[in-house]
Amino acid sequence: MDKFVSSKARQTTLNSSFKKEERRNVCRAIGRLFYTSAIAFNVANNPYYFAALEQVAKYGPGFQPPTSHELRIWILKEEVVDVQKMMGEHKKDWGHYGCTIMSDGWTDGKSRVILNFLVNSPRGTWFLKSVDASDTIKNGELMLNYLDSVVEEVGEENVVQIVTDNASNYKWAGKELMKYRSKLWWTPCAAHCIDLMLEDISKLKVFETTIQRAKQIVKFIYGHTQVLSIMRKFTGDKEIIRPAVTRFATSFLSLQSLYKQKEALISMFSSKDWNVWMYKT
Repeated sequence: MDKFVSSKARQTTLNSSFKKEERRNVCRAIGRLFYTSAIAFNVANNPYYFAALEQVAKYGPGFQPPTSHELRIWILKEEVVDVQKMMGEHKKDWGHYGCTIMSDGWTDGKSRVILNFLVNSPRGTWFLKSVDASDTIKNGELMLNYLDSVVEEVGEENVVQIVTDNASNYKWAGKELMKYRSKLWWTPCAAHCIDLMLEDISKLKVFETTIQRAKQIVKFIYGHTQVLSIMRKFTGDKEIIRPAVTRFATSFLSLQSLYKQKEALISMFSSKDWNVWMYKT
């Protein structure tokens, strides 16, 4: 049959098979890098991941990858310059359209209270800076100084509003800031307001007992690996813990999940698997 197949077609098939095997080897090497460095799989969705590999492919054979020294010296410095140029573009939009300053507080692994300041405009959200506010988070005067300094840095003429959470120190600082920065508004964070509302609702007796019982059920199931495995078997691998943007929303979403999985949970607690586990314990 070979005489009926052109040499060009055979060569194309061989090249295709070779390329397929070659790509497989490259993918294995990249995968090994991910696994041995504990790199998250979603890094492969980063557009810069694709851009980097495209540049390597364009360079061709003989490319020497950057050393750790290069990554932390000249490459980092050039990236900082590029980021500063990007910030310049954002600043132009702040002046043209106006912007919103957003303050977001969180506690790190060392129990330090960190305040993040971000600036939002039609071009997008830009991270401005972080400050360690561990000693000052409860002090309204110092919070006012933080907010005022950020407004000064961004430019009062560019700021339309400041968004913070609804804690008493922020409320005081925001209202004081509006007294002498008359062109801007202080606005409480909607998510934090909802969180405070849910906190108050959860304290009502009609909800409090139900929420506490639901927490006990969830804690019990997720505190026993075998019970958790049985639950997932009956729920079709669906979880009853629902993380949410706000702390108290999580409780209500977990209640919703328990209600949705009511029949599955009833079946689980009356199943042979449950009885076997109970007998073993």
